[in-house]
Amino acid sequence: MPANPVSVGGLPCGTDQPLLFLVGPCVIESREMILDVAARIRDIAQELDAAVVFKASFDKANRTSFESFRGPGLEKGLEILQAVREEIGLSVTTDIHDARQAESAAKVCQILQIPAFLARQTDLVQAAAEETARNGGVVNVKKPQFIAPADMAHIVQKCEQSGQPNVLLTERGTTFGYGHLVNDMQAISIMKETGCPVVYDATHSVQRPGGKTTGGNRAMIPHLARAAVAAGSDAVFMETHPNPDQAPSDGPNMLPLEELKKMIQQLSEIRVLINTWQKNQV
Repeated sequence: MPANPVSVGGLPCGTDQPLLFLVGPCVIESREMILDVAARIRDIAQELDAAVVFKASFDKANRTSFESFRGPGLEKGLEILQAVREEIGLSVTTDIHDARQAESAAKVCQILQIPAFLARQTDLVQAAAEETARNGGVVNVKKPQFIAPADMAHIVQKCEQSGQPNVLLTERGTTFGYGHLVNDMQAISIMKETGCPVVYDATHSVQRPGGKTTGGNRAMIPHLARAAVAAGSDAVFMETHPNPDQAPSDGPNMLPLEELKKMIQQLSEIRVLINTWQKNQV
């Protein structure tokens, strides 16, 4: 059986645990920018006594356009994420797109994320599972937009058969037509039937796929995030940026950094209510 709760750098995530937050910019733009944002996120976490993991991508390999900004690459990106761990004091997570990236990324990151588009790639899932298990980390698999939530059980089995019981599953919307995602909150409880803690991706869920660049509607982030926590999600993934409109990647669906504190506070309070209610039902 998968572990529940799982431990992310000493932070528990799972049933009856406080809400875990995976937050940070979409992509690493520069060392200075990342360390500044990470420090501000750390300060918010300390003020609210919230469990936070810092997120940023070293390479946005699934961009729509060939000209789109992708990030600094594996080596430089991992150096910057290592600095977040050592200088800022936050656990970190990033996504990998190739099985060959798993070994080096798992040595730096407490969570390796499997992108939704790649979650059925067995070699990638196996490599992430084996390397995170070897380094005491966790795998976070995003549910593809094109599969049913119950089918995530097969991906969990791949992780377990690769020696990794510490698995998170992330809901990030389902394709509806050609340029729209919808969130079926039933997916949270269905994926929890696997035994894994479930994460809700509040920012990619408001994407509007299609065109040369992906659009989005960040105004919907608070509404969907609150609904997901009420539905039982154990963690919330939110990309955030000091100036989303100037961000080189995913700006339309990133939460402004100035709104992050309020969002974490609201969602944490909902989680406390849900946990209390569940305990009273026993």
